Amino acid sequence: MSDFGGRRQKAVKVKTAKSRSTSSQKWLARQLNDPYVAEAKRQGFRSRAAFKLADLDKRFRILKKGARVLDLGAAPGGWTQIAVEKAGEGKVLGVDILEMTPVPGAEIMQLDFLDSAAPEKIRAALGGPVDVVLSDMAAPTTGHGMTDHIRTVGLAEAALDFAIEVLAPGGAFVCKVFQGGAEKGMLALLKKRFAQVRHAKPPSSRKESPETYLVAQGFRNAP
Repeated sequence: MSDFGGRRQKAVKVKTAKSRSTSSQKWLARQLNDPYVAEAKRQGFRSRAAFKLADLDKRFRILKKGARVLDLGAAPGGWTQIAVEKAGEGKVLGVDILEMTPVPGAEIMQLDFLDSAAPEKIRAALGGPVDVVLSDMAAPTTGHGMTDHIRTVGLAEAALDFAIEVLAPGGAFVCKVFQGGAEKGMLALLKKRFAQVRHAKPPSSRKESPETYLVAQGFRNAP
C-alpha cells in the first residue's frame, strides 16, 4: 500500500509569513512535500499514519478477515480505517481521548485510556476477547528525547497490561515506542507472554523520527 508506483511530487516551497514561526514553517514544508501525506489524501485516509500500519501488516500479517481489533490512541482514524479494511466483517473498536469523526465499520469511544474507569468501559464495548490490540499512542513531545521516550513507553506499558487482559490466545499486540533503553522491562514481559517479539520501523515512518514499533504475536494466556 505504501508503494506509490513511481509517482513523484514536485517540491513545494513555503512562503515566509510574519505570523508563522520557523518551526511551523518547517513543519508545513515537510507536510507539503511528504509523498505519504499526499497519498493519504488521495486514498481517503485521515493521516499518513495509515501507511505505517499497512506496512507493518504487510510484513507481519497482523490483521486478518473477521478479526476483532482494539485500536488505542485511534484519532484521527488512519489506523482504524486500515483495521476496518483488513478485518472486513470483524469488529473494530477505536478509543481516543480526543473527539474523532466516526469511521464507517468501526465503533468509536472518546475517553481517557488512563482513567481508572476506562478499562471496564472498553471491556464492555468489546464484549469478549480480541485478536489484535493496536496502540499508536504517544505523549505530547517535550523536545527532550529521553523524557519523550519514557512517557511514550509508559503509555505502551499501560496498553500492554490491558492487552494481556483482553487478548485471545494467539493474538497480537502492536505499539509505538521511541528509541531508547527504557523499555527493557516491557520487552521481558512481551517475550514471556508472546511467541514472537520484534522491533520494526516501517518505510512510511520518517527517517528522522525516533519512533519505532514493537510487534508481538502468538499471545499466551499463561506465561
